[in-house]
Amino acid sequence: MDKERKMRRLVIKTFSIDKVEFADNTSIEGKNLYIKKDIADNIDINEDLIEKVDLNIIEPNRHDIFVNSIMDFSPIAVKVLGRIGEGITHVLTGVYVMLTGVDEDGVQVAEFGSSEGILEEQVVFGKAGTPDKNDTIINVNVTLKSGKGSSRPGPMAAHEVCDKIIQEIREHLKKVHGEKCSEKYEYFDRIRYGKKKVVIIKQVAGQGAMYDTGVFAKSPGGFIGCRSVIDMGNIPIILSPNEYRDGALRAMN
Repeated sequence: MDKERKMRRLVIKTFSIDKVEFADNTSIEGKNLYIKKDIADNIDINEDLIEKVDLNIIEPNRHDIFVNSIMDFSPIAVKVLGRIGEGITHVLTGVYVMLTGVDEDGVQVAEFGSSEGILEEQVVFGKAGTPDKNDTIINVNVTLKSGKGSSRPGPMAAHEVCDKIIQEIREHLKKVHGEKCSEKYEYFDRIRYGKKKVVIIKQVAGQGAMYDTGVFAKSPGGFIGCRSVIDMGNIPIILSPNEYRDGALRAMN
């Protein structure tokens, strides 16, 4: 009997971005990311929940600015082949997406507490789930209708519209030739016969409003298509190591 059996193979290819700018059209050219300057104006929104959406580019090490309540940091990643946990995934490095929110009365999106303030005072940079100080941040700022920032529908609508904006970038990232990647990582889900079986338990948020976790969106680390652990009754979910590596979870808090 073989001592080891390889199950799923996941290849993650990263593409380094040095500069992010607004332009007439969205594109990726070398290490430059260009974002259509009116992209946020042409996204379908839930007009019962959202007043407006603004898109800002925060340059590296320019974190002495005020931001509204931080709802999420997420990478820009897309499946090129296969489903989450296997196949090929393209990921941009050097750039992160930050979703922030406030309502039209100036009330910050929050449940237990909000995180608005000077960016460098609100974020510990360079940690798992946060950008490095030298990363460019794409800030999607959503202004919700009055009173819609403290219950689930409002924040969920903000996550959805953010994902729609980033999807246009994903479509271009998907088309970038894999040979142009900066780095390439290969992972296997393995069964090692005769070895100990290891389970890592991760406790995730599943409480409401900003405290929620999505599972298995259409894109790695995305929102659209994901299932809320709240809606699933906060039941235990088993993920393979590669599904976890490939962004099967989206922490919406």
